[in-house]
Amino acid sequence: MTRTAQPRPRPAGPGRPDDAGPGRPDDAGPGALDRLPAVVPDASLPAVPAVDRRADRTGTRRTARVPSPALLLGALVLLVVSVVLAITIGPAQISPVDVWRSVAAHAGLGSTPLPALRDAIVFDMRLPRVLTAGAVGAGLALAGAVMQSLTRNPLADPYLLGLSSGASLGAVGVLVLGLGVVLPVAAFVGATLALLATLALAGSLGTTSPTRTVLAGLAVAQLCAAATSFVIFWSATGDSYREILSWLMGSLGGTTWTSVAIAGSALLLVGTALATAGGTLDAFAFGDTSAAALGVDVRRTRLLLLTGVAVLTGAMVAVSGSIGFVGLVLPHATRLLVGARHRVLLPLSALAGATFLIWADTAARTIFDPRELPVGILTAVIGAPVFAWILRRRRAVS
Repeated sequence: MTRTAQPRPRPAGPGRPDDAGPGRPDDAGPGALDRLPAVVPDASLPAVPAVDRRADRTGTRRTARVPSPALLLGALVLLVVSVVLAITIGPAQISPVDVWRSVAAHAGLGSTPLPALRDAIVFDMRLPRVLTAGAVGAGLALAGAVMQSLTRNPLADPYLLGLSSGASLGAVGVLVLGLGVVLPVAAFVGATLALLATLALAGSLGTTSPTRTVLAGLAVAQLCAAATSFVIFWSATGDSYREILSWLMGSLGGTTWTSVAIAGSALLLVGTALATAGGTLDAFAFGDTSAAALGVDVRRTRLLLLTGVAVLTGAMVAVSGSIGFVGLVLPHATRLLVGARHRVLLPLSALAGATFLIWADTAARTIFDPRELPVGILTAVIGAPVFAWILRRRRAVS
């Protein structure tokens, strides 16, 4: 005969009620939860606001942001104002009206021309320099944003693939030979050859992944830097040495309308193509597998975008030398405003980079007047602490 175990009764007492009670509603039978007293919030306590704890893929908490069209329009207006004001700053007193009169006269708009000397200061000296600074800043910031997305590396910049070192080697070679007139061409050719060497080395290691591409770029950059140092040590003397040093530190002194044409054409043709690739870069943000699942030809698209970055960076370095931190800091600063949406991030980074470099170059040519500071030094002095602050802020909000 099988005996069925009976549950032992529990003694009643404080804390262990046998009937329904607030202490153990699960022992009270069906409907006990409905008999519990409702909890009424104390009206004297302040209400706790709801917090949106969602974060985007960059680790930055989402907050209410200014609408994208308003940001882009505001950045464009700020850029135009910066161009006009930067032209007026310098030893010679130039007003915004003088700037308009000079530009309108050369454009054939019927304006009364300025005196020859003042017109030369505006149209032949300051305006080409400011426009070149804007184009270079926009190009470097745009290229940096694309590189950071393609390599999924927050420390990527336009010079990651050895482009700057290759351009430096080409520029130093022609300066030592006394052929400074072809310096932009030599710098561009050097940057292009460095890119080809990087892609060839990365391809020889297997599939062209972001990690292999970055490592190959570092190897090519070190090799070109060593060759540049050897050429300077062996051949550079006197005026050529000073010219080389100024170019290596990044300088916009001596820019002409030819510089504007080179940088502006590259920005208009290549930069526009890169800026319209926001949807593709959004797909790359989730990895190569996800991008392929979304219909992106990963290998071909990455090669085209890297080539575009190389061409754009080579053109910018050809007219300005190596100007650091613009392509590294400005994309990160822009992400704090708009997040990781590349359709907005890319054009806004370009506008921010243009405005930043215009003012950096204006400060570089006026702070120590009559001496001129290479703008690459000033961008590094500003960029390093700003980048450290951005990293700390991103860590705090994530």
